[in-house]
Amino acid sequence: MLQMTKRNGNFIPLRRVAWAYSQASIPGAPKQHARRSAGASSGAMPANALIDTGAILALLDRTDRWHDSCVDAFQQLRLPLLTSEAVLTELFHLVGDTRSEMEAAWRFVRSGALVLGTIEHAELQHVHGLMSRYWDRPMDFADGTLVYLAKREFLSVILTVDHADFATYRIEGKRQFRVLPANHP
Repeated sequence: MLQMTKRNGNFIPLRRVAWAYSQASIPGAPKQHARRSAGASSGAMPANALIDTGAILALLDRTDRWHDSCVDAFQQLRLPLLTSEAVLTELFHLVGDTRSEMEAAWRFVRSGALVLGTIEHAELQHVHGLMSRYWDRPMDFADGTLVYLAKREFLSVILTVDHADFATYRIEGKRQFRVLPANHP
């Protein structure tokens, strides 16, 4: 479960925001590939991995203890990364109270580094089932959406700071996640 507090003005200046890594002109930037994900928003490229709220916050905040590890892992992944509306809801709730923090988050979200996986009303029963299965953990809604998207989109790699949770969760009750970053701060 994500346990964070709101940020307080410690975001990276524009020239260093992690979303810049998604730009093709930057040497060493993660590469995109051509297949499109079935549940991704229209016109989007397919995803190779998922991204969770804490990792996005760590990418944006250079004072976050996970920042360097998340930036290193982010640079090694092919973009875009798949996320959910629930993750974006958490992100904009936790990102901070200043306009510059909110705008930095929007730049990252709209940079092409992310693709939004939609979950239809009929699919919510699957998320509910996951949250019920992990009741003893407990799994929050955002994590439930990511585990469901992992199953639906055949993904097993996730960029997250919630290592304990995603090391516990199983895709289709069997497959483990490959949790990045591998290096803990």
